[in-house]
Amino acid sequence: MMKKNTFVNQLGMFSINHPWWVLLFSLIFVGLSGSGLKNLEFVNNYRVFFGEDNPQLLAFDELQNTYSKSDNVMILVEPANGDVFTRENLQAIIELTKEGWQLPYSSRVDSISNFQHTIAEEDDLIVADLIIQPLQMTDEQLQYVKQVALNEPLLTDRLISKTGHVTGVNVTMQLPGTNPMESMEIAGVVRELVADFKVRHPDLTLHLSGIVMMNNAFGEAAMKDNASLVPLMYGIVLLVLIVCLRSFTATFSVILLIVFSIVAALGLAIYAGVKLTPTSLMSPTIILTMAVADCVHLLVTFLHNMRLGHEKKQAIQESLRINFQPILLTSVTTAIGFMSLNFSDAPPFRDLGNIVALGVMLALVLSVTLLPALMTILPVRVKAKEELDNPFMKGLAAFVIKRRKALLIGNSLLAVILMSFIPLNEINDEFVKYFDESIEFRRATDFMNDNLSGIYNIEISIDSGSAGGMNEPAYLAKVEQFQHWLEQQPEVVHVNSFTDTFKRLNKNMHGDQQQWYALPEQRDLAAQYLLLYEMSLPYGLDLNDQINIDKSGIRVVASMENLSTKQMLDIEQRLHDWMDMNFSEYTINAASPVLMFSHIGQRNIIRMLIGSVAALILISIILIFAFRSVKLGLISLIPNLIPAGMAFGIWGLVDGQVGLGLSVVTGMTIGIVVDDTVHFISKYRRAKVEKGLSTEEAVRYAFSTVGVALWVTSLVLVSGFTVLSTSSFLMNSGMGLMTAITIAVALLMDFLFLPPILMTLDKKPG
Repeated sequence: MMKKNTFVNQLGMFSINHPWWVLLFSLIFVGLSGSGLKNLEFVNNYRVFFGEDNPQLLAFDELQNTYSKSDNVMILVEPANGDVFTRENLQAIIELTKEGWQLPYSSRVDSISNFQHTIAEEDDLIVADLIIQPLQMTDEQLQYVKQVALNEPLLTDRLISKTGHVTGVNVTMQLPGTNPMESMEIAGVVRELVADFKVRHPDLTLHLSGIVMMNNAFGEAAMKDNASLVPLMYGIVLLVLIVCLRSFTATFSVILLIVFSIVAALGLAIYAGVKLTPTSLMSPTIILTMAVADCVHLLVTFLHNMRLGHEKKQAIQESLRINFQPILLTSVTTAIGFMSLNFSDAPPFRDLGNIVALGVMLALVLSVTLLPALMTILPVRVKAKEELDNPFMKGLAAFVIKRRKALLIGNSLLAVILMSFIPLNEINDEFVKYFDESIEFRRATDFMNDNLSGIYNIEISIDSGSAGGMNEPAYLAKVEQFQHWLEQQPEVVHVNSFTDTFKRLNKNMHGDQQQWYALPEQRDLAAQYLLLYEMSLPYGLDLNDQINIDKSGIRVVASMENLSTKQMLDIEQRLHDWMDMNFSEYTINAASPVLMFSHIGQRNIIRMLIGSVAALILISIILIFAFRSVKLGLISLIPNLIPAGMAFGIWGLVDGQVGLGLSVVTGMTIGIVVDDTVHFISKYRRAKVEKGLSTEEAVRYAFSTVGVALWVTSLVLVSGFTVLSTSSFLMNSGMGLMTAITIAVALLMDFLFLPPILMTLDKKPG
């Protein structure tokens, strides 16, 4: 007979005998912890996904510090008549350009209207806006403006489509970074501008894209999810608990415990300096699903004992005695699984793992203190029954025992077959598709990609190494050679390089003769052109976005179609290979947000594999010591490892794209799927050790005592993560769906594969 756990007895007796004190202490603790919520900060900048030491972020910051920043709002204008170049439409573009300067943090506005067009008059260079007073233009002047815009390399496919049916007004922002909500603030003002503009120009449709709108989309997606998914999840949990527990008191207690766990975990995390992000904001939903498990196991046994006629306090005490070790084990292993997210290269996933791990452990403490106290205080009514074996579980146990060999072989083959499809998966992401089409930014960016150029780009700084070196003819020739190479790449839509401006200036200064549309052949001449041009530019339209301060280098920007991670890394590799062969004498820095996202997914997979292995080793050691059996500890690993492999095999068949969100699933689910295995083996071992039952009868006992609880907790978990899979944010939805698949497969393996393994490998009596 197993010795009774003295600590559990004392804890249970204190909670039962002093329930009001336990309730008071719980309220004080949750109140103090939850007070941290008053300092809650939400950060919706894409940069939160990258640690301070991320090499791509460091490269991008270096480039942004050398040239002007490229955070922007792109306002796409789509005329109903399909022609930008009408008097009314051009006048509207001028108005929109002027209004763009009034936006918060606006530092530069570029459009076809204020493009600095150059012409020569004798020996003078005239630099002026391309479009001035369009309502007074003649047909010939309109045609001239259209011809210039559609043939200007710096405009076509950047600010005007090839056919002139769509144009863009690009507002560059200098964000101070002191207010985490600044992107949402800007988005709100921009939308007000757009709404007012549409009233005045109903024939023009406006679409909002750009980096600032992407930052805003992260926040809006998270808020949308919390407004819809959290209430839905609470509704599902409430329904499942009422149906399965058939006790209002028990259901109310579980909901209260869940709320306490979430509030305390978030409050303590905020006190520790955590700022919520679109990813970590999902932690309450995950804590909600995880906290249910401990409560259900305790309450199912408690209500089971009461239906057998046990007195309430005795039923609570016995439930704690039987369930304390398994719920302690499952909470610790679940926390370890989520803590493995600290290996992630993306800080939001580390925060998510830490918050959930903290919530799970708080739920454990509250389950063995507050829950017994509430059950003591609140009235609990049940109908007494003599026979409580669930007919379904009884039949399932008989089926598994009878068909053990067939199930062992069949499930082994099924696991091998499904895991053979794992190679069909590939590491891939499209960060624009992090948002579904219900998000404005996604729709606008798809429109931009289809009609102008994509938001995807690579910014390349080419530094000559000497002040004024950008004026050297040899340097300019190399940059032009690189520009031509970029333009030949199938993914590239537009290349923005100052060499085009140099060629235009050279042509202007030679009487606008087309044969002089070439780079200056002398350094002094190039320097003179540059000085003359810079002095003629209006305030706000300087060259800091293209040329560095000491004139030693140029920034070339290649805009591309929406690309996957694989395609982006491929073109980056080609770019570096070309540079190594042709630019060895220059200092090169290539960076962009899309490159940052492309690299982090690949790097995160490797780091999370390390984290998963570390978590698995630690969990294995804990289980071996807990079960006091190397054999049972190792046997428990089989149904814990296989579900993740089978789930990724299924994913390879139905989708095959593994992005940043899915890269953390293995680490998360290792801790979760262990839960069912631990509870089943704990009951199985108790039957053999305490009751002296045979292996087959111990399996039957495990099904009858814990089968329903496993079914209920798995149903809640699958429901919770399935709800998460409906998120409008792909990182969360993909993670949710994959986790739901893994948990569902794990339940099947625990019911249909673990018992045959136990009956095959653990035949000796307890």
